[in-house]
Amino acid sequence: MSNTTDTKLMNLPNILTLARIGAVPVVVVLLMFESKTTSFWAAFIFSLAAITDWLDGYLARKWEIVTVLGKFLDPLADKLIVMAALIMLIPLDRVPAWAVFLILGREMLVTGLRSIASAEGIVIAASNLGKYKTIFQMVAIIGLLLHYRYYWFFGLEVDLFHASFHNAGIFFFYISLIMTLWSGFDYLAKFFKLFAR
Repeated sequence: MSNTTDTKLMNLPNILTLARIGAVPVVVVLLMFESKTTSFWAAFIFSLAAITDWLDGYLARKWEIVTVLGKFLDPLADKLIVMAALIMLIPLDRVPAWAVFLILGREMLVTGLRSIASAEGIVIAASNLGKYKTIFQMVAIIGLLLHYRYYWFFGLEVDLFHASFHNAGIFFFYISLIMTLWSGFDYLAKFFKLFAR
């Protein structure tokens, strides 16, 4: 492989995507040693990863450096960070296992349908439902990772974050669950409609 190809592949959007993948084991380890402090840092790292999800796509389009590697890594990174966080939250009793199973099942179904469609040369356009689902999912997971009531801010004891982050997180989680299933059925309908032709 030439240096030119290496440079093209290792552009800033792809590096940001790889950093998001690198954040996965960090979040997992922090939640393995669960406490208010580790939960806070897991939420902080997840938030940074969520920002890179938007930033890498924006930069790739703006600089017109969309690569095949980037198209593969970006959705992979999204699924890894989201599913890792949700699975780790199950034994902490912050999310119901059945709901995480439905989300994981939907992701596997859509990925499989995309593979079949791609093999047939068919492109199924992503709907806005999927984008909204991702936004609500990210917000929900940040709230569920924070979980606790916080009475400090940069070392100061203040009653700034008195609200329960878990309650806010679980509220957005169920909204994202509805959107996840809705967008999954929408994608399934589009798939069969296109193949029926």
